[in-house]
Amino acid sequence: MAINYFSRCAKMNISAINLAMPPTSLSVKSRHVAVIGAGAAGLVAARELRREGHSVVVFERGHEVGGTWVYTPQVEPDPLGLDPDRPIIHSSLYSSLRTNLPREVMGYIDFPFVTRPGENRDPRRYPGHREVLLYLKDFAREFGVEEMVRFETDVIKVGILGDGKWKVRSKKSSFNDNNEIISKSNAEFDDEIYDAVVVCNGHYTEPRIADIPGINLWPGKQMHSHNYRIPEPFRDQVVIVIGSSASAVDICRDIAPFAKEVHVASRSVADETYTKQPGYNNLWFHSMIDHAHEDGAVVFRNGKTVLADLIMHCTGYKYHFPFLDTKGIVTVDDNCLGPLYKHVFPPALAPYLSFIGIPWKIVPFPLFEFQSKWIASILSGRITLPSQKEMMEDILAFYSTLEVSSIPKRYTHCIGQSQFEYNNWLATQCGCQGVEKWREAMYSMASVNRSLRPEMYRDEWDDHHLVSEAYEDFMKYPSASNL
Repeated sequence: MAINYFSRCAKMNISAINLAMPPTSLSVKSRHVAVIGAGAAGLVAARELRREGHSVVVFERGHEVGGTWVYTPQVEPDPLGLDPDRPIIHSSLYSSLRTNLPREVMGYIDFPFVTRPGENRDPRRYPGHREVLLYLKDFAREFGVEEMVRFETDVIKVGILGDGKWKVRSKKSSFNDNNEIISKSNAEFDDEIYDAVVVCNGHYTEPRIADIPGINLWPGKQMHSHNYRIPEPFRDQVVIVIGSSASAVDICRDIAPFAKEVHVASRSVADETYTKQPGYNNLWFHSMIDHAHEDGAVVFRNGKTVLADLIMHCTGYKYHFPFLDTKGIVTVDDNCLGPLYKHVFPPALAPYLSFIGIPWKIVPFPLFEFQSKWIASILSGRITLPSQKEMMEDILAFYSTLEVSSIPKRYTHCIGQSQFEYNNWLATQCGCQGVEKWREAMYSMASVNRSLRPEMYRDEWDDHHLVSEAYEDFMKYPSASNL
């Protein structure tokens, strides 16, 4: 689903998309900026905004930084995540999760994700989730980000005022006996005015569910991977996992040693697909589910029928901003958030409302970093955006390209391999270093290795020369060279 944004823009002759440096301004301004969320996006946004001279407040519902990387064994009471009034568990991590990218690729550009000393650190190249959280905490400590964070503070509403400023309404949150975040019913609202708002609340809490004919009469259980933690509850059950991305690949293998049978359904394969996974005696791959029966049977498009106990939806998430009121200017339609210029700025509200981390199928931390630098520089006036008209022309041209290419709207923000071109465009706008060649090459080799060694790619690889090149590059950064 990679999109060549820049070739398309050149054909449209849109002046806004010029890889030359954008216009600069001699009048640099300091803005009062609210950042929503203290996960990987919010942390680097806060750092870059302060580096650019802005005053920053970060709002975080939880009691620590890290966002989705803060693991909890707790799950939501609604296993499918459809009840709008359910208590929200922010994290979607499962206990056994290890990164599916090498740590050298994952890290921020100027704060390499190298092995650091300390108890309970994970030195593996594809570490477990706790090591990623510790890395983010290291980052926050190194750059003094935590002092900008208001922990246990729930953002209730963000709305635009008549003078173009933003009102952020918040109140203190607390935790119930299950460590679920709840708002204090007796807490007073705090209303504050900001020049700009940067939305970094992540998009791994509102599940997308597969549409299965007959599922309403099917008697089995259903859940979304958002609420999966450990495999033991699936002992001796027949489980169908829907999906073909990272969580489905991991979870089907995680539960196979416990379950009676595991059947993986994917809409991205041919209808006749039916294969048994080598190395397993109870794991099969199918085409998508065709329909479900009230007798418990689930029929796949390949014609196979399985009597299943549970269907697990590893089917991704929806963009969800319940606190954000833009008076209908920014909307979500079939998981397309828009209109957004370069996946960041809604033209009618730019540059005072922006989003970090909307693209997916990416290496997230470096992309967050480039987006943050761009936003910070634009808010200060050091560089300028195109006109509102030019930004809308760019967005409409992009939408047209998707339509002509028969790419569904829900893939609007799936940029895949184009992420490096996107990152380098952002870097050019900011006048900073772009993506290192070794990082792009390592990402590609890791993807190939994952396909060739689906069971062992995290522990066996052939890109040792790139690892050496990465660590040589890391030595120019004090955070790595002093270890």
